[in-house]
Amino acid sequence: MAPSAIDPPAAILPSIKDTKQPVTYQLPIPEPTRRRLEAANVDLTNGYPYTPLQPLYVQDVEQIRNEPRDFIDAGTRADPEKKALFNAAKQIVHLTNHIGTEIIGLQLKDLTDKQKDELGLLIAERSVVFFGIRIFRPKIRGLWGSIMGRLRYILRDHMSLVFPEYPLSGQTCLQSRGKQISVTLAALECGTRQTFSSSDLVYERQPAGVTHLHNDTVPNLGGDTLWASGYAAYSKLSPDFRKLIDGKEAVFRSAGEYLDRNDPKAGPRPVERIHPIVRVHPATGWKSLFVNRVWTGKIVGLDKAESDVILNYLFDVYENNVDIQVRFKWTPGTSALWDNRITIHNASWDYEGTEERHGTRVTSLAEVPYFDEKAPTRREALGLDDN
Repeated sequence: MAPSAIDPPAAILPSIKDTKQPVTYQLPIPEPTRRRLEAANVDLTNGYPYTPLQPLYVQDVEQIRNEPRDFIDAGTRADPEKKALFNAAKQIVHLTNHIGTEIIGLQLKDLTDKQKDELGLLIAERSVVFFGIRIFRPKIRGLWGSIMGRLRYILRDHMSLVFPEYPLSGQTCLQSRGKQISVTLAALECGTRQTFSSSDLVYERQPAGVTHLHNDTVPNLGGDTLWASGYAAYSKLSPDFRKLIDGKEAVFRSAGEYLDRNDPKAGPRPVERIHPIVRVHPATGWKSLFVNRVWTGKIVGLDKAESDVILNYLFDVYENNVDIQVRFKWTPGTSALWDNRITIHNASWDYEGTEERHGTRVTSLAEVPYFDEKAPTRREALGLDDN
């Protein structure tokens, strides 16, 4: 039996150990979240705003946003010195050598178009940028269109203004469906493995670019988010190994699975797209590793055993080198903007669902991933040794 809205999320864990059936419960809205959303005139009379159901058949999903569309990265328009952005901030703090920058004393809502372009370039260079405590109003389209491009969640053109991040899976992957959340055992297990989860929406024809996550309710202790740099992971590889993987492509899978209209008895399967495993960021021109353990499948053209050896090594390089990672401790009202093209990320499950964790997350779509053999690494572009 599903727990009620007032039961703590951890209470459902024992009840689904022996079943793969979804467990549903009414999602409570934390009070800080309710105040913030009501201040933005979001109607919460019936709980979270309705979002459409996902398509049933994989063929329908494959046709969503399957036509090419123009994309111009905001960072390509920016002043490389980012004077407008940096001069307006009280302080710019780089958190590690490779990844992560915090902007202090500047509100996202107050950025000019020029500053937005420069922020886009800063995200492209530093992979993830943090903003301190502020009042966030979920009117994302106009504010972030120039930085993030086309806004997108899961498989819908409709963008829900409310996207709960809830502690059941320890990740930012659960979404509002009316007043209920469906959780499977697989999602729970995924959240307890404590490996880096993924970059978002890799199965799209034009996968995710920048994601903006604003957390208004966080645990008193724990629940940090970690990011790793794809630029730095690629530079961890020897020059000869880079030659081995440069230009190679792999199959990337969706989280959701769907029936095959031509063979519905075969059971559900994910959407699959083919993308390069090393890509170039259009704003920086730097090469980045583009794989993740959760959603990257077999390398095209290799036997499965050969592919597994290479991919598992790449996953380990990306996930296990602490010098190319940044760990961020959330405080209520903080925001992170990260580039999915050049990072992987994961939320720490160390608070084990004992406290609420809630945020609003918006993800954009970027360009079709591409590889350019002549592109430099980040270290080469910065004049650093990369052998």
